[in-house]
Amino acid sequence: MGELRVEVFGHASVRFSINGKTIYVDPYSEVHDYKGDKPADLILVTHNHYDHYDPKAYKEIETPLTTYIVSQNVGRVDSRYTVLANDEICSWQGISICAVEAYNVNRRNPQGDLFHPRGVGNGYVLDFEGFKVYLAGDTEPIPEMQDLPKIDLAFLPKNLPYTMTDEEFVKAANLIKPKYLYCYHYFEIDIPKLKKELDPAIELLN
Repeated sequence: MGELRVEVFGHASVRFSINGKTIYVDPYSEVHDYKGDKPADLILVTHNHYDHYDPKAYKEIETPLTTYIVSQNVGRVDSRYTVLANDEICSWQGISICAVEAYNVNRRNPQGDLFHPRGVGNGYVLDFEGFKVYLAGDTEPIPEMQDLPKIDLAFLPKNLPYTMTDEEFVKAANLIKPKYLYCYHYFEIDIPKLKKELDPAIELLN
């Protein structure tokens, strides 16, 4: 499909460019000014929390032809929206997009509710004709990660109290064993420490 260009804007916001198409993931206006950016051909949304579902950011990049692929708790806002539940797959411009599970096992808010309950939000696996990209979304290490296909490029979150500790991030990465890895959705990061604990076959790109 040609060269895949990856840009990480901060938090969980990522942009992919390939074959003349521009794909945004969880664009968030507090970490990047989208005004004047390339128009979005596709916007992927993992869940409806304000730092992932941000209409202010969308207004700067969407067009009448922009496609949205979103989780169930975002829902179908208009005809441009495709809603995927966990394990559902769709195809867009020759790219296979599978919604995978993303949820908390232990992390709860002060009311005792999980920050991200199972079956609500999505991670995504994008298959660019054999080159597979995994965007984990907001999740802890979960059993479903062991069922992922061979991943070439992974994005895993690392921030408390919402997603993973450093140790859990390393555990998830070493389980998935992507060729390339980004840590995203983090408040702080110790790159040398993480590199020491990651499988040597994984290249941390931060």
